[in-house]
Amino acid sequence: MTRINFLGQLYHPNLVKLIGYCLEDDRRFLVYEFMSRGSLDDHLYRRMVHLQPLPWNLRMKIALGAAKGLAYLHSAETKVVYRDFESSNILLDGNYNAKLSDFGLATRAMGSFGYAAPEYMGIGHVTSRSDVYSFGVVLLQILTGRRVLDKNLPQGEHKLVEWAGPFLASKRKLLRVIDPRIQGQYSSMAAVEAATLASKCLALEPKYRPTMPEVVKALEQLQETSILT
Repeated sequence: MTRINFLGQLYHPNLVKLIGYCLEDDRRFLVYEFMSRGSLDDHLYRRMVHLQPLPWNLRMKIALGAAKGLAYLHSAETKVVYRDFESSNILLDGNYNAKLSDFGLATRAMGSFGYAAPEYMGIGHVTSRSDVYSFGVVLLQILTGRRVLDKNLPQGEHKLVEWAGPFLASKRKLLRVIDPRIQGQYSSMAAVEAATLASKCLALEPKYRPTMPEVVKALEQLQETSILT
């Protein structure tokens, strides 16, 4: 209850607002603001037939909004480690503004398979830099349009991070992993900057990952170069 009260007091444009809650026996019901366009996950993988592939500029807008929400949670004011950051927890309003949901309520130590940072998988240690790793995974999903784990793909391409990682450092090979549905919508410079940022977030050592405010700054600069040249 104390945790829910605390989360209910948090306000940021990129967090889904907790409107109320109800406790009945051992069940807990949370009421959030309505997010009309569903989740980022819905759009990337077209979970509803009518959804069209997100264009590059909207993808970068969503990435920046999610980064701002995560940076706020990590701030000295709140000091919240998300723990379960993934594409299904990034919700979109009518204008495709990204808002984070379920922050700070994870009952498990760390999030879903494929999003968890190496240090958690190794020793169970979770910090704000673990969230940065998870953000890097989501950014990779945004860039590639692929799922974190997809066994329908050829052997060697099942795990997104393992498959895409080697391509991120090569300008020549990078375009092979960008979602083909958005070909021609971005400049080569923007693609390189986005891939470089994802690679930094996915660093094996937490100390080499950027902070979320640094990620926000990088994405803001990236938006300036996202216009096709």
